[in-house]
Amino acid sequence: MINDFPQALTIAGTDSGGGAGIAADFKTMQERGVFATMVVVAVTAQNTLGVQDALPIPAQLIDEQCASLAADLKIRACKTGMLADPTRVMAVVNNLRRYDFGPVTVDPVMIAKGGAKLLSDDAIATVRDHLLPLATLVTPNLPEAEELTGMKIQTEGDMISAGKLLQSMGAQNVLVKGGHFASADEANDFVLLANSKSFWLTAKRVPTANTHGTGDTISAYITAELAKGHSMESAIRTGKAYVEATIRNGINVGHGHGPLNHWAKIGGDNDKI
Repeated sequence: MINDFPQALTIAGTDSGGGAGIAADFKTMQERGVFATMVVVAVTAQNTLGVQDALPIPAQLIDEQCASLAADLKIRACKTGMLADPTRVMAVVNNLRRYDFGPVTVDPVMIAKGGAKLLSDDAIATVRDHLLPLATLVTPNLPEAEELTGMKIQTEGDMISAGKLLQSMGAQNVLVKGGHFASADEANDFVLLANSKSFWLTAKRVPTANTHGTGDTISAYITAELAKGHSMESAIRTGKAYVEATIRNGINVGHGHGPLNHWAKIGGDNDKI
């Protein structure tokens, strides 16, 4: 049947080093047995040492990429990543309103692992006011959650409060990632679902610098699982397990913050398609 195969979309920036952005999204979706498509919002010169340069794509070309996909493919779920600036954010927002690309996972990418800014300061309000209300799921790390909510997050209680606030701002489901708590032996994430159910996800920390692309990877995993028809809770839970495996069974590439091992397998991993 035409368009029957699970198809997903990433709307984000490139990473020439292959560890994050659209590259990580494609690798993850491919591993999950989903056909991946892309709308390129920005192009970066990037490696494991950092981001050397970035160039936003004209808004008209973002529109044309979205129209091209909508005219031919049946996208069942999509995600956003690096969106650069207010012009690019609004171009994405307008296209998400125009076309049905399925559930929308918003990964509010703001800063690269090496410290480079991937979202301008004036674009944060645009993400909060216009993109967040379209989110089926939002997946901020702690600094991103602080920027979006305007609150300081120093405890797990603060993570719960931030999750509730993000949901009140329009996101249906929220995943607040706690990996930036430097002193913890575990990485604890807080999940608040649309049905008001909440829970914590915990993983032991692995002593490694090879964590480039973790945010892209978990959001891409969840998007792929939603494209296959899995529940939000299942997608989030197995997404956490997958990212843990990509770090624990790591590979060594480059001389800085290395990429994840997207070939990693998880227990019971027999549902690719």
